[in-house]
Amino acid sequence: MSTDAVIETQDETPVKTPVEPLRLLAEDADDLQIISAALQDAILRPVDIVWEPAARRVTLALSRFCWECGGTRVMAAMQFGDVLAVKSRRLPRGPEAALELLAMDFMPDEAPGGRVIMMFAGGGDLRIDVECLDAVLTDLSERWPARIAPTHLGGEGEGA
Repeated sequence: MSTDAVIETQDETPVKTPVEPLRLLAEDADDLQIISAALQDAILRPVDIVWEPAARRVTLALSRFCWECGGTRVMAAMQFGDVLAVKSRRLPRGPEAALELLAMDFMPDEAPGGRVIMMFAGGGDLRIDVECLDAVLTDLSERWPARIAPTHLGGEGEGA
């Protein structure tokens, strides 16, 4: 599964080049920051968050804005293993409510465990307590043109 990205050459002739699906693994806080950047402005719904206590796994289905491809979206999945607990704060409860992911952070606890904090627009967050950081992000679908590119107003780097 690959899609094409349009790249302009020096003579300004557009050339299509295949873009491979994103597949990332996080085993430490630095790895998670890379995934966080890839998921900035991803959209999901509360029903897209699946917590399986017996399997110690949390899976999220997201519509990821592809910053690296300039104005496209792709369906992606993020999965956390070795999960001990999941808690949310100020997230909408309606199953179809739109949640916009802003960033993720890892707060270490007793090594190698800690907490993954997923921060959403509007001030809500999801906390995932993990025995150790074991997270995977993968693109699942072909890319499609985004209707609107996310913007980040205020502060440095205004507009994205």
